[in-house]
Amino acid sequence: MPVSKETLDEIALSEAEYRLIVQRLGRQPTEVELGMFGSLWSEHCGYKHSKPLLRLFPNTGKRVLVKAGEENAGAVDIGDGLSVVMKMESHNHPSAIEPFQGAATGVGGIVRDIFTMGARPIALLNSLRFGPLQDARNRYLFNGVVGGIASYGNCLGIPDVGGEIYFSPSYAENPLVNAMCVGLVRHDRMVKAVARGAGNLLMLVGADTGRDGLHGASGLASRTFEDQGELRSAVQVGNPFMEKLLIEACLELARTDWIVGVQDLGAAGLTSSAVESASKGGSGIEIDTALVPRREQGMNPYEVMLSESQERMLVVVKKGCQEQVKALFDRWGLHSDIIGRVTDDGMVRIRDGKKVVANAPVAILTDPPLYRVPCRKPAWLAKVQALDLEGLPDLAPSECQMILLRLLASPNIASKHAVYRQYDHQVQTNTVVPPGGDGAVLRIKDTRKAIALTADGNGRLCYLDPYHGGAMAVAEAARNLVCTGAEPLAITDCLNFGNPDKPDVYYQLKESIRGMAAACRALCTPVISGNVSLYNETKGKPVYPTPVVGMVGLIEDISRHCTSGFKDEGDLVFLLGGDGGSALTRGADGLAGSEYLELVHGMVGGRPVIDLGVEKRAQGCCLALIRSGVVKSAHDCSDGGLGVALAECCILGEKGFKGAWKVKGRLDACLFGEGPSRFVISVPPAQAARLKEEAARRGVRLMKLGQVRGTRLAIEGLMNVRLDDLRAAWRGALERALRGTARG
Repeated sequence: MPVSKETLDEIALSEAEYRLIVQRLGRQPTEVELGMFGSLWSEHCGYKHSKPLLRLFPNTGKRVLVKAGEENAGAVDIGDGLSVVMKMESHNHPSAIEPFQGAATGVGGIVRDIFTMGARPIALLNSLRFGPLQDARNRYLFNGVVGGIASYGNCLGIPDVGGEIYFSPSYAENPLVNAMCVGLVRHDRMVKAVARGAGNLLMLVGADTGRDGLHGASGLASRTFEDQGELRSAVQVGNPFMEKLLIEACLELARTDWIVGVQDLGAAGLTSSAVESASKGGSGIEIDTALVPRREQGMNPYEVMLSESQERMLVVVKKGCQEQVKALFDRWGLHSDIIGRVTDDGMVRIRDGKKVVANAPVAILTDPPLYRVPCRKPAWLAKVQALDLEGLPDLAPSECQMILLRLLASPNIASKHAVYRQYDHQVQTNTVVPPGGDGAVLRIKDTRKAIALTADGNGRLCYLDPYHGGAMAVAEAARNLVCTGAEPLAITDCLNFGNPDKPDVYYQLKESIRGMAAACRALCTPVISGNVSLYNETKGKPVYPTPVVGMVGLIEDISRHCTSGFKDEGDLVFLLGGDGGSALTRGADGLAGSEYLELVHGMVGGRPVIDLGVEKRAQGCCLALIRSGVVKSAHDCSDGGLGVALAECCILGEKGFKGAWKVKGRLDACLFGEGPSRFVISVPPAQAARLKEEAARRGVRLMKLGQVRGTRLAIEGLMNVRLDDLRAAWRGALERALRGTARG
């Protein structure tokens, strides 16, 4: 074979794929062409294993303006001529190698996806997974990632308003760093990432091109890695101050009629931005790499085309408007250089001066082979699903208070204040509900509207049942938004899985997508954008299958938004929703995949299940009650179950709770089981009758739990704990874990 296996491995192409390239071209590819094929046919850019599955997602709806795959991000209509644009992407492997820069450039990349479309970025969220903090390296990764996110986002002046953080041995060698950005744009100012119109010019704007990020798309994102040292050069280095200039310059440019399209240079750099823009425009392109400004000497065309240096944009300028566009960028202190032009022959022609170094059809470069790996349910799955939860010893009443405090101090449940206090979440002055609740709420200036945002996922549940776990990720995200008083509109996602060439991993991927798609259809939340991050494994061991769901919701009247904390002394507290008998008469099924089961019994097992019909009715009922002013507070009952949900309502509202009930069945499942479709709500006594009528009318379970009262969480015969003790366990746990002094 004319190309060595080592070369193909470096660019993540198989020998069969190389032969297919030769067959389609009718010749052997040049070095530059081979590098371009490697990147564009990589998993990160080409979605070789996932594209057939992603077609299962619903992607249309009455509010959808831009659906998944059409542009850099999806867009939904929120009325008043405004669109919300959003996208989530991963930067997992770069963050494992260089946590600060890996996470920082992940933020920079996702922000560029938003303002590329002419939208002003108004919010950041993130979803993070690490190994246990008892390990020094995991603490190093954690601190680096959080520091990188804070540094880049704060410099840009974009509020970081929400997210999630989980810890598990599954992520010890391969942390997950998923970044989400949300923007706002008027419908008539939306910009496309398209290159069309023969003779129009390709302008490269922003940072000079260096060697950082070479083989990022193919080397990091499209294969597993064992030796971090050999891949260190594939991690990009960011400059948030230049990105801030790019934001303002590109938003100003979007208000002119001088351009055809804009595309950011992310994965695969100039290769993907130029070729994919040409593909969308049904055109060709010609680029002269000698015209690309460089910050390192001796760079060859291969390096120029594949560099992933950050803070660069490709602008397709209408012929004759180049001087106006250049003057605009000059005013913002940004370099801008014409490096090529749009053609009408459907070819990608790359020159280095007069020498042609690549000449291949756009259609071939953007048409990777698609793979459907035979699915195989893992042999171990039936065993962990069949774990005898009923056979586990139940809690004694005297143990409940101690277990509650342990759960509150678990890093997976404890307050993430130590993290989000490092983020500026009030910049831009739109944040109405900051991080720390079920979802963030941002006002939309000059309207009565607000949007709510969240990011959710639970790899442990998907590990135990990929279908139901995927559905539960969507349902929990929607539940969190409903708690704020928002109608869920649409999702963006990041699908984090292991090596898809393995039949058991492909099974997890397929079943998770099927479950997510079913939930999206049931809850009317189409998928408008997303990212697939595969090969998340080290030394043959994959991470938990971890689909993360970012969701946006709409609040028509901001005065009706809701928060999680209890509000007023004397309010009545109810559990709304749930299935499988009385909410407090529960078997052990609710313990499946719970934090309690792993923390107390050291087990991850059982089979989580969700009834999407029950979920839809519960969400619809809760949202209607909030909008009508019946409900004063609402909180999703999820991680840690009912006991933790009540404690969090007390802590966030600085109010106590007093309740009494009889438990039929398992005490641990009643207090700490994590069955879905449940809300802890509080209402004034005068509204109790309306609450009961609405729940009965909609066929939603309702059970009175007690009353907001005093300064203790008191459940007769089970616990009587001071708010100060709840707060101390919950608020300081993460800091203690980071110091290596966690209590347990």
